[in-house]
Amino acid sequence: MAESLPIITVLCPDDDVPHAVPPGLDELEDRAEIRTTTAGELADALPGADALFLWDFFSRAVSDAWHAADSLEWIHVAAAGVDKLMFDELADSDVVVTNAQGIFDRPIAEYVLGAVLARAKDMPGSLRRQQNRTWEHRETQRVGGLTALVIGTGAIGREIAALLRAVDVEVFAAGRTAREQDPDFGTVIASDDLVAHIGTADIIVNAAPLTPQTTGLLDAEVLGAVADGAHLINIGRGETLDEAALVDALEAGPLGFATLDVFAQEPLPEDSPLWDRKDVLISAHMSGDVIGWRDALAEQFLDNARRWLDGEELHNVVDKHKGYVPRPQS
Repeated sequence: MAESLPIITVLCPDDDVPHAVPPGLDELEDRAEIRTTTAGELADALPGADALFLWDFFSRAVSDAWHAADSLEWIHVAAAGVDKLMFDELADSDVVVTNAQGIFDRPIAEYVLGAVLARAKDMPGSLRRQQNRTWEHRETQRVGGLTALVIGTGAIGREIAALLRAVDVEVFAAGRTAREQDPDFGTVIASDDLVAHIGTADIIVNAAPLTPQTTGLLDAEVLGAVADGAHLINIGRGETLDEAALVDALEAGPLGFATLDVFAQEPLPEDSPLWDRKDVLISAHMSGDVIGWRDALAEQFLDNARRWLDGEELHNVVDKHKGYVPRPQS
């Protein structure tokens, strides 16, 4: 009797969504049984499954269907953040979780650099004047010599630091633990000490993952301690930032400008006061989504799937209790 193939269940978005099924799955058909499903049917597709690929990367369906996961060994999520996936039973299980670290690092860093330049050169103001056919000469700011604080010391934060340094921005970081002589950041302060240090930064980039420790990290106290006119860029998770406190800090100071790609509620509600502010630049959770990103995500999964089928070590293994892929210790 032939040995049965391992089963990989692929959680896809609803069928009417473009790119609903990841490309390239046929490469695995000789080595695994592939089941594609959507959130509403996940519980029926999990029994007997050995692996689960979350192509629908923001879905929270796994926790609801967890009772049906009777032989699951590995979950791969096509996102850098795992906050939408993680729950206590999964964190305490033997199931290995991997993520899409590496796909979005450079695109997000480019977005951050673009945001820094756009604010310094008042590109939003130029666009408004163009739309109003207004010719108004202004002086703008140099970015060389500014100081940036990058909150989050993972791969994305490190790529951001590299690009900012390329235009002579001074960079330091905030992470779980304080340290000196970090190879990418130099000085790393403890996130618990943000209030004491955030005022030395002209630019604050939030690249922290969403964990219990970072939820609401940028609150009224932290935002009230920023330097006058500081520029906040959020490409991490919306829930790490108190949006009401953000509006207050923009309205009354000291914050000068905010570039926001992520929000506590997405899409951002039409009645949000952020929409009408001239000191806010909004994008629709797209900082890492460059042309070809879905193909790159699919290929990353296929590479890990081949490794899993061959019994090799998986890439991007997440520490399920910390909520991110730990950086190798040198």
